[in-house]
Amino acid sequence: MPFPTLPAPLVRALEARNYEDPTPVQSAVIEAAAQGRDLLVSAQTGSGKTVAYGLAFAETLLGDAERLEPAGPPLALVIAPTRELALQVQRELEWLYAETGARVIACVGGMDPRRESRALAEGAHIVVGTPGRLRDHLERRNLATQNLRVAVLDEADEMLDLGFRDDLEFILSVTPKERRTLLFSATLPKAIASLAERYQNDALRIAVKGQERGHTDITYRAVRVVPREIEHVVVNTLRYTDAPTAIVFCNTRNAVRHLQAVLTERGFSAVALSGELGQGERNAALQALRDGRAKVCVATDVAARGIDLPTVSLVIHADLPHDAEVLQHRSGRTGRAGRKGTSVLLIPASKRRRAEQMFAIAKVNAEWAAPPTADEIRRLDGERMWQDPLFTETPAEEDLAMGEALLAQRTPQELAAALAKIYRARLPEPEDVTDPGAGPERKERKVYDPADSARIDAEGPSVWFRLNLGRRDNADPRRLLPMLTRRGNIGRQEIGAIRIFDRETKFEIRGGAASRFAATFAKNGSPEIQVEALLGGEPDREAEGPKGFKSPRAARHEREAGKKPPQRRPR
Repeated sequence: MPFPTLPAPLVRALEARNYEDPTPVQSAVIEAAAQGRDLLVSAQTGSGKTVAYGLAFAETLLGDAERLEPAGPPLALVIAPTRELALQVQRELEWLYAETGARVIACVGGMDPRRESRALAEGAHIVVGTPGRLRDHLERRNLATQNLRVAVLDEADEMLDLGFRDDLEFILSVTPKERRTLLFSATLPKAIASLAERYQNDALRIAVKGQERGHTDITYRAVRVVPREIEHVVVNTLRYTDAPTAIVFCNTRNAVRHLQAVLTERGFSAVALSGELGQGERNAALQALRDGRAKVCVATDVAARGIDLPTVSLVIHADLPHDAEVLQHRSGRTGRAGRKGTSVLLIPASKRRRAEQMFAIAKVNAEWAAPPTADEIRRLDGERMWQDPLFTETPAEEDLAMGEALLAQRTPQELAAALAKIYRARLPEPEDVTDPGAGPERKERKVYDPADSARIDAEGPSVWFRLNLGRRDNADPRRLLPMLTRRGNIGRQEIGAIRIFDRETKFEIRGGAASRFAATFAKNGSPEIQVEALLGGEPDREAEGPKGFKSPRAARHEREAGKKPPQRRPR
């Protein structure tokens, strides 16, 4: 028996799902050393985390019993960053705890809060929800916590990135202090460590070894593209791979909407997932993917967080990820639970160096290649045709009779050509695309070497910059980080310290990114928001900005008044 220490109802549920061996994270959380303790777990997406924490708190909820008492105030609370992930967790825990009589309900944004209130009033053993909605129910006294025995923070790093820290701290502060707290995160930055130190008691830290496991199940391909042909390369990649389900990632909602329309026009059964869709539309899109009515999902990063579709074997990055962490989260939609998958990045020549740095940081080895050509796809169509149900299914008697009649009127060559025409008509037509070439100086370069990470950090000294936004302009790191990465075309890991003063902000750009940051920043976005490099190393105090370096507020004053803002007279 692979799970000898678990309650019998959970063992039977796992056997019914053909769980033969636990994943590394599942094995770690059910060991004797982890029993009854707070846990701080770093594990990669797709490693079986949901089942892992479901197993981890089984003894806390059940004890020696096989069934739970009638439902009342919840015994377990699971907090997840997105609606999709929360609903997925609810489904996983429902089958895992089915034989225990557990009632598992979800409380997420986008659903009817009154229905959730009624469900909470009827009682539940496990509540799964998003931070904002859970806090709302707590403040309205719909959700009672006096019986709570365990709280789980799933994808904690993502919740902090999305700005949910205040909500998390509020939720944890109103739960019993003697509860168990299980914190699961793909990464463990300082913010996570600080949260764990404050709300956990003698937590057992588990860093699942074999993080490479996720990479071995995913094949990474870097495809050279001409920027204007990215949509065509997406079409050809989907046709070439012929995946049962594929996810195509874009960086903006507008890009998602446009690409989904392009694919639908070309004959793909495609759905979209982005933040502008209502919950009903998102649920309908996911159901279409699950039952096979749609084969392609075009999504933004946040909208696709937590999607677990067993048939996803292909991920396409139509837009380059912002950093290595986003690359891993996106790619983690495939290659899950031991299945194989492919992650394809479409990379224009201007972004090749940034892509190589991302591969080095993520420690993945990507194979560079040209985009699939129309001729290659047509050749594959000819090979795949024989696996089509037209040929593999046994013909009915009426089909055989019609075939005899056709042979009496047409030659075999004419009938075969008609059959091929029918088969090809059901497939989107491939596009003619260009291979921009590897470039003579790059053809033999390795994508990843173990020393690459150190080389990236040493490509240049850190440079401090000044930004003309400060506390007076409501500047804070939560707003500044996305703006700096987007306008400067850099990853979050390339931004060091940030110091916010009254009239300006000073921040550090690490390594070689500094040389291109200022010029790229100036080309993107409003000219009122400016940055400039600081000479003389790390700043230690606030100083007046240089002549002509005005904050957006001061610039508005000048435009409105036609002159400089009035100066205060010294007293």
